[in-house]
Formats: sequence, C-alpha cells, structure tokens
Amino acid sequence: MSNTDTASKDIRDHVSQRYGQIAESGGASCCGGSADDSLGLLEHAEAIGYKPEDLQTLPEGANLGLGCGSPTSLTLIQPGHTVVDLGSGAGIDCFLASKKVGPEGKVIGVDMTDAMLEKSRDYAAKNGYDNVDFRKGVIESLPVDDASVDLVISNCVINLSPDKATVFGQIARVLKPGGKAAISDIVLLKELPDAIKQDVEAYIGCIAGAVAIGDYLGYAVASGLNVVKADRKSYDVMAVLGCSPEAGKLLEKVPAGFDSNAHIASLDLLLEKPAAAAESSCCSPNSGCC
Repeated sequence: MSNTDTASKDIRDHVSQRYGQIAESGGASCCGGSADDSLGLLEHAEAIGYKPEDLQTLPEGANLGLGCGSPTSLTLIQPGHTVVDLGSGAGIDCFLASKKVGPEGKVIGVDMTDAMLEKSRDYAAKNGYDNVDFRKGVIESLPVDDASVDLVISNCVINLSPDKATVFGQIARVLKPGGKAAISDIVLLKELPDAIKQDVEAYIGCIAGAVAIGDYLGYAVASGLNVVKADRKSYDVMAVLGCSPEAGKLLEKVPAGFDSNAHIASLDLLLEKPAAAAESSCCSPNSGCC
C-alpha cells in the first residue's frame, strides 16, 4: 500500500470512528447556548437553510447537527425521482427527499459508518420510509448502478474525502444524462494556518479537508458535469460550524486574530450531467452507412 493510500485509509478510519461516536451519542450542539440539545440542533438546522416545517416531519434523532447547508432545497425533487445521498448519516436528507419523490420514487443513502447505518435504518423501519434504502459504502466507490439516478445530494461530506476528484467522477457515473447534483459543502477562500491544516479534529470537523473553491469547482467540471449554480452562504461560517458536535472544538484552537470568514465559506452547488446528444439520422459524410 502506498503512502497516499495509507494516508487516505487513516483519514477514513478517523472520520468513521468519530461519526460512529456521534451516532451513538445522538449528536450535540452549542447553538443558542441552550441546555436543551434538541433545541440547539433545531436552531443549527434552521441557520444552515432547513425549513422549520420540513424539520417537524423528521423522525426524532435524525438531525445530528452535522450539515452546512440544505441540499434538498437547492433544486426541485420531482415525484418518481431516484435520489442518492452521499454520506447519509442518520438520514435527515434522505427522509426529507423521501416525502418529495413519493411512493413511485426511491432514495438511496450511502454511508461508511455502521453506527450511522444502524440508526438510519431503524428510523426508516419504525417510521414507514419504505422508499428509502441505506447502503454501506464509500463515496469514492458508490454502490449504485451507472446512469440510474436523477439527483445526487450531499451535505458537508465531500470535503471529508481524501480523493475529491474521484467522488465527482462517481457522481457523474451514477447520474442519468440530464441528471443533477445538489451539494452543500465547505470550501476555502484562502490558505488555512498550519495549526488548523494539521489538526485531525479540524479535518473531521469539515475544515482541514476543504480545498480552494476554484479547485472544488474544477473537480466537478473535469468529471464532465456542468456548473448550473454556485452560491456562497451569507451566514458566519465558523459560528454556525461551531455549533456542530465536532467543529465546535475548533473555536478553542484557531490562532488569535484568525478571520474565519476570510478563509472559509459554505457553498451551495448545483451541477448537471449533460444530456445525451441526439442520435443523428445519418452517419458522417462519406462514411458509406447512409
């Protein structure tokens, strides 16, 4: 195994272990300073774009306060769609998408952490989400058929991958021609201080694994996807991330005078796989097939 492969495995192991702990603990939040964690998690979800009326439909415990946006609100999910969620966690975005695709549609959640899968599958079984299927896998090798998906969604997960280019290649592979990807993620506007880049907790907390916004968009375009929309969030990124179970630890470690919003941004991204070219009624001139 190469040094790069070893480093990638180490990152995945750290991420999976920590998110397994979060699943077992039920998440945590410091938002609003409330002693009631469920209230703090609700405030965090609303701060990053979830609608209160949507949050009220979720199974209790599905919101663990781990996102940085609301990818299900980026684009219109149609009845009958097949939707795949990268890094589905406890299932928050899958359950919201489930209502929108309806009984004729399907939602596939992919996660590598057993504790998260156990939690999300339990919620689905107990709350009648018959059109949701949670599968174990890594986002660099999705357990999903080629050209079978109408919409890919992902919420603050791709930044955790040590191989983002491959992730976007997988998104392009599973999407149908004309299919879309709605992604919320953390990107960099400036280089991070070494103290943050080298911190494992900063990586797991969605900061140290982030790449420059130009590189992030470049990975998407290089995979063959078109950028339909790329909007930066207007909220205070570090303040909101500081309410999540892991990233809150970063507030105690950032260097004095560090302006987080000059370095870190939350991105709402909408991508589209080009539609298949219309078949010609004739071959090229002089080819002899017409």
